[in-house]
Amino acid sequence: MQARRASRELAFLLFSQFDKKIANYSKENLNDIIIKSIRVLLSTAGEDLKLSLGTLLDFKNKIADYEAEHEINLNRPMDASNVAVPVVMSSELSAKIDEMIDVAEKALLGLEIAEFVALDSEQEVKDYAVKIAQTYHEHNKDIDDTIAKYASGWDFERLVKMDKDILRIAVSELLYIKETPMKVVVDEAVELAKKYSTEDSASFVNGILAKVIVDNGLK
Repeated sequence: MQARRASRELAFLLFSQFDKKIANYSKENLNDIIIKSIRVLLSTAGEDLKLSLGTLLDFKNKIADYEAEHEINLNRPMDASNVAVPVVMSSELSAKIDEMIDVAEKALLGLEIAEFVALDSEQEVKDYAVKIAQTYHEHNKDIDDTIAKYASGWDFERLVKMDKDILRIAVSELLYIKETPMKVVVDEAVELAKKYSTEDSASFVNGILAKVIVDNGLK
């Protein structure tokens, strides 16, 4: 994982803990929340890994039951060990695999971000996450007004908070920080939406950011 990508993931966790009084936060508050976010990440990663392990054990038991109840083994002598049988990959088993992959990826992501922040050589991860938060802190009204302006037909207050937070991070980078190519900012905002929000969020976030880029003459 690249440092800036880890920063955006961390910033997203940071934003999730903000209330409406963002202007009341100090840099010290942000650093404290960063530490709490890392603890949450580690705790969540541990729980995700436990969940993944439970799903794996359940999956293994289902395969063992399938093998034991297969006609090949049912026709074998009582004292004979079961032999391997072909396993048909049903939709249920496929769904279990997808669930395990999703859980494992989230757990791995949490551990990677925590590792980045823990390493002195990767201090930039924490610093850039705080920079995004501070930028939004300083320009929160203008950033929210920008999002509301381009969210045509949507009541800003009723937007999914995860979508608003992802857009706040991206608009902060595009209009104020301006250190990262806009394509990278947009692509990673879309990935955050796919990972953390609703099915329609990725296209919604992409559409809003496209309007921000065009109307502000960004290149």
